[in-house]
Amino acid sequence: MRKLLDIITLILLSCASASGQGKLVRSEDSFLEKLQERDSVLIGDQLRYGFHLKGVPAGSGLMLPDFSNGFMRGDSVEIARSWVIDTSAVRGRKKSPEAYDFDCSVLITSFEEGKYLLPPLSVIEETSPGVMDTVVFKPLELEVFTIPVDTAAYEIHDIKGQIRYPVTFLEILPYILAALLVLALAILIRALVIARMRKSSPEKVSNDPPYLVALRKLEKYRGDKYWARDRQKVFYSGITDTLREYIDARYGIDAPEMTTAEIFDSLGKTDVPADLFVQVKDLFETADMVKFAKAFASDEENAAAVPLAVRFVTSTYQTQTKDNEGGTE
Repeated sequence: MRKLLDIITLILLSCASASGQGKLVRSEDSFLEKLQERDSVLIGDQLRYGFHLKGVPAGSGLMLPDFSNGFMRGDSVEIARSWVIDTSAVRGRKKSPEAYDFDCSVLITSFEEGKYLLPPLSVIEETSPGVMDTVVFKPLELEVFTIPVDTAAYEIHDIKGQIRYPVTFLEILPYILAALLVLALAILIRALVIARMRKSSPEKVSNDPPYLVALRKLEKYRGDKYWARDRQKVFYSGITDTLREYIDARYGIDAPEMTTAEIFDSLGKTDVPADLFVQVKDLFETADMVKFAKAFASDEENAAAVPLAVRFVTSTYQTQTKDNEGGTE
């Protein structure tokens, strides 16, 4: 449309006000085109009413009828949309065309049944300054129908409710997939929360005897996988922490909250064999050097750590068992 406006000057004027030299040409190249695919025109249907203008020289000006004050008497036929001009063909070279073919039309409609003779359409073509030719197109007829009603068999019915069509699987598939996705996310989040809670929460209190709990924990540190220098701190911390908990449960000494010296000051007042007492004390002092002084234990010390801790637990446990048996007697 913008290309068209660059070529012609469209002025909406009344054909009756046109003046100047030129000639009057009558043409039958008009059309009435229905927008609805029906055999007949019904009330409210819209139609294109216009004409074909062929061979308009480049640079010409066009003046079309002005229907702003009405299209027909009585408004039986009304304008739904004003003039629209479409270029149907370009003659000559594209860069420097010589002439154009145009389709000019208005959109009309009617809300009254009847047969109407539409007003003739015309256009004033200014091919050169001061020279104007008037082209008048043959008017066409429009017949508008209504839908006939059988008054004999006519029966008034209530307004029907909304039609409910059956739901197909493809329609509910997106909702099923969304629900499965939400369920999977919920399960994943729950698993992550449980794992984090288990990791951060202290170990559950076991109902097993203290010596079994200690032996089970010491079993984790067998082998040489913790003997590397960068892992010795974990190795000795695990062994001594296990023994601290066992000493607390076996002798009632608050070993987890004591230093090594305080532990063995209290433990020296018990029935721990002297040789085992000295060996376990050396184990704790070696562990303190590894944990706090950044020292490194030898492979011999590493190899003897777990068996010594196990022997301490089993020896003191057997002593406790004998004491209990003697007390029972």
